[in-house]
Amino acid sequence: MTTDSQGTKPSRALPYKDMLFYGCGAFANNLQAAASGGMMIVLNLAFSISPTVVGILSAIPRLVDAISDPVMGYVSDHTNSRWGRRRPFIFSGILVAGVIFALMWQIGDGQSETFYFVYFLAFLIVFFLAYTIFATPWVALGYELTPDYHERTKLMGVQNFMGQVPFLVLAPWFLWFMELDVFGGMANGASVLGITVAVLCIAGGLIPALFLRERFAQATTAESTGRIDLKEAIVSEVARFLAGFAETLKNRDFVMLAIATFLVFNGFQLIGAFQSYVIIYYVFAGDRDAGGLLLGQFGMISSVVTFVVIAITTFLSTRIGKRQTFYVMIGISTIGYLLKWFCYSTEYPYLILVTAFLIPFGLGALFTLMGSMIADVCDKDELVTGERREGMYGAIFWWVVKLGMSVALLLGGILLDVTGFDVDLEVQAEETLYLLRLFDAIVPAAASLLSIFLVASYSITEKRAVEIRAELELRRGVV
Repeated sequence: MTTDSQGTKPSRALPYKDMLFYGCGAFANNLQAAASGGMMIVLNLAFSISPTVVGILSAIPRLVDAISDPVMGYVSDHTNSRWGRRRPFIFSGILVAGVIFALMWQIGDGQSETFYFVYFLAFLIVFFLAYTIFATPWVALGYELTPDYHERTKLMGVQNFMGQVPFLVLAPWFLWFMELDVFGGMANGASVLGITVAVLCIAGGLIPALFLRERFAQATTAESTGRIDLKEAIVSEVARFLAGFAETLKNRDFVMLAIATFLVFNGFQLIGAFQSYVIIYYVFAGDRDAGGLLLGQFGMISSVVTFVVIAITTFLSTRIGKRQTFYVMIGISTIGYLLKWFCYSTEYPYLILVTAFLIPFGLGALFTLMGSMIADVCDKDELVTGERREGMYGAIFWWVVKLGMSVALLLGGILLDVTGFDVDLEVQAEETLYLLRLFDAIVPAAASLLSIFLVASYSITEKRAVEIRAELELRRGVV
């Protein structure tokens, strides 16, 4: 059996325990994301901070995060240490992020809004910087764990499955937990939840740092001669970073994948709230209790289907290929979106649940396939540039996702205004209900169809991926 220059046996299947170890990092990564967003409601309900200020507090740290992601990707790609390029950052990042998150919520009520603004802003900025130090190298580690075309999809399927648990299983209970009478108030509940989240994140995040091994423990750059030269001129280092950033964006396969992800994910995010309005104000004519019950059932079905879809995606990809699987899964979800127009029924309210079995095929498959396909892109990039730059690719990919979320939230509000929706009205205008239904069905369906068109130009087939791998192994001196 052959080995590459890093001591890896390319033909060996990645052990399932390693997939589970990496998946623990996904649990920690997504739990941090779910908690940092889901617990922000405490600032309004417990500390009486205005919604506008809460919005500003949510936005500023994420702007810092968007800048720090590519920088961290570059640093991780170019780090040489006895512990590797990724694991030292994963280890230290999750420890700091967990401690900061726990400390952030150890504060009582009774302070001024200005005090809370400064307090939480400072903590959130440090938290997101530490979060980046953990998350960006962790993502990059996943791209390089196995060189096998299908094993990459299995790995991403496992991590996506485990990463969905915080969003679909834990996050919906955050508010209920913080309002338990035993805590004597939401602020105290947030204090306990903050510590609980921190402990779970640290436990999950340390596992990949401690138990996984990197295939490329040293930076593979043409000019790398050891440790990063800290005395090198800052201008020169910045120039190298910008050159790497530009080189990444010139990779057409990667750009197509990033834009396709932007469309599928944010086509859904853009109209995320519209379904609630349609069900309450159109299907149930303003009955919030009945609407809330149906929405809860829709969400429960969607959650279960999402887990099933991840398994189906992993299996199907090994049979028909990644690109073809993308067509199938996104196609099914597109049908689900379009069926909404017909399934929103005042006579048969629960008919809409049919779409709950179809729509999750898109998001459930998206991040399983994209992670695997970007890993293939990294191989092709090494063939062209001679560098392993998983950190930069992962950082820019998730930067696009985060940017898209911000844009989607902004445009979603604008689109809601376009419909003429008025929260003070128990009965909405017919035109408003028509536009809400139309946008809810058409916007994500159109975005999904466009993503299929873009992925059709993705050039790395299984055959080409195997060829690239063979060329790289030859270059590395495989025997």
